[in-house]
Amino acid sequence: MIPVTASIRLDPRELDENFVRASGPGGQNVNKLSTAVQLRFDVLNSPSLPEDVRERLIRLAGSRMTQDGILIIHAQNFRTQERNREDAVARLVALIQAAAIRPKTRRATRPTKGSKERRLATKSQRSGVKAMRRQPAGHD
Repeated sequence: MIPVTASIRLDPRELDENFVRASGPGGQNVNKLSTAVQLRFDVLNSPSLPEDVRERLIRLAGSRMTQDGILIIHAQNFRTQERNREDAVARLVALIQAAAIRPKTRRATRPTKGSKERRLATKSQRSGVKAMRRQPAGHD
């Protein structure tokens, strides 16, 4: 099991890995070996994810999510399959951890009496400055 949070663990059998040719570093092997990893994770049908985390993960994934609810992570930063696989799993775990954080609910507040008074004092001061710029009454 892959630990994500204290309550969420992913079964490695839920992850589907495909190896493709990478465009990054690789030396002479870059055209011969398939080192890049395409990690696929079925978000909609995963039994490991609670419903609220699933909804936030779908929102966070953005364009990495397919119409079928499959999250695709492409990793090709390293020269070996193993390091790219670890990188892809780490990125998936980080994404799920971000989705597991519940956003705080906003509570409506009212401005304090002091802040209202400061705002009105600033307005009247500004009004006085602008009034001093005007020409005196009755002057042509």
